[in-house]
Amino acid sequence: MSELVAKRAAGMAPRQSLFLVFRIGDERYALQAIEVAEVLPRLALKPIARAPSWVAGVFAYRGAVVPVIDVGELAFGQPAQARTSTRLVLVHYQPDDATPGQLLGLILEQATDTLRCNPADFQPYGLDNRQAPYLGPVREDAQGLLQWVRVADLLDAQVRALLFPSPPLDLAMLEEHP
Repeated sequence: MSELVAKRAAGMAPRQSLFLVFRIGDERYALQAIEVAEVLPRLALKPIARAPSWVAGVFAYRGAVVPVIDVGELAFGQPAQARTSTRLVLVHYQPDDATPGQLLGLILEQATDTLRCNPADFQPYGLDNRQAPYLGPVREDAQGLLQWVRVADLLDAQVRALLFPSPPLDLAMLEEHP
């Protein structure tokens, strides 16, 4: 009988999710690992002219050109430091259900740790920060507060149109009118 009780208790355990933890300065942030496609070392990028300063550039990845943003520059105006732990993290970016998902690169400092926890442990922090809608709820642990960064909310409509034009640019038109 105790075996049945143990199985029921295990089935009722809180749902755990894996998060990639990174830092901006001294503060900790997290991305849900299910949104991460791949973690790469920091790579050389081709800059995009006249883009916002936090758009770090683009790079070629498996036959596709992927835009990259510096999350530290986006959030606080401080570019990521060139450390051995600074990573280029590819995420599945899909701002809504009607838009097809695309790869987006994020430059993240100290993106070397993971954390498994219940997403319900993250709680609202009492501020309606419309200038940074990607900064989600926070979770308290022994190291302080950890803030969830929501990938779908990283780009506003103007930057999304710059990085992911819809419809995509027609190369044939460029060849006709040099």
